[in-house]
Amino acid sequence: MLAEDVEEYLVALVSERGLSRNTVSAYRRDLSQYLEFLDGKQPEPDRVAAFVKSLHERGLASSSVARKTAAVRGLHRFRVSEGLADEDPTALIDGPRRPRSLPKALPVHEVLELLETPDTSLPGGRRDRALLEFLYATGARVSEAVDIDLDQVDLESATAVLTGKGSKQRLVPLGAAAVNAISEFLPDRLAWRRAGHDSGALFLNSRGGRLSRQAIWSLVRKAAVAAGIAPDRVSPHVLRHSAATHMVEGGADLRVVQQLLGHATISTTQIYTRVTPQHLLEVYVTSHPRGS
Repeated sequence: MLAEDVEEYLVALVSERGLSRNTVSAYRRDLSQYLEFLDGKQPEPDRVAAFVKSLHERGLASSSVARKTAAVRGLHRFRVSEGLADEDPTALIDGPRRPRSLPKALPVHEVLELLETPDTSLPGGRRDRALLEFLYATGARVSEAVDIDLDQVDLESATAVLTGKGSKQRLVPLGAAAVNAISEFLPDRLAWRRAGHDSGALFLNSRGGRLSRQAIWSLVRKAAVAAGIAPDRVSPHVLRHSAATHMVEGGADLRVVQQLLGHATISTTQIYTRVTPQHLLEVYVTSHPRGS
């Protein structure tokens, strides 16, 4: 439901972008007005355009219209990036829009430093290492990491089943590092289970509950600080981008990356083909008959 996606988006504004409480409150009011305008109908382009038109007709200041429109744009960009929707209905609305940019991938050496930060002598550290390795190995969305259950992971075959948009499931590989990290965490997970009850979640908190989206964001940011990486450069979504970018730069077929990430269309995955000039030069020198 769109209302649920709004709540997810507002959490992301706080946890991932670090926006102030006042700013997020303003976004909440703006998006509540948007939901009221839609009145349960689908957010199709014509309806979104009608909402923006209604803002002008109410005689609102241009700054207010711009902010409310930005809130709606941000919501729908978030839904597409998280796999909650296939299309952005705000794409054709007149007004300033941010150009489509490259994913904010970390270099490989920074990801490796990030993965090494948890203190694996402690149960919480073993859980954190398992989660970080899982996110980077699978390119999972944070919502998929929240939702994954223990019985959806097969350590013998080094695979996991992720449940994405529309309850669509896909099988993804786990690297040896992720398998080892999850194996080391499993005894702690067993100890953390609530007496007489097991939520089924793979990643638990110390009280036996399923890790929340916000807890995962916090965990990733904490690892970034420990690795000496600016925390505003790191999030679960950045790890997803990094996994995809590193695979493409390593020569992975784009269709394979599409399947791994759970993209509905190849056009979404194609953004990862926009590699750095240095990598382009390296590929050219090694593959072109006259490159060297």
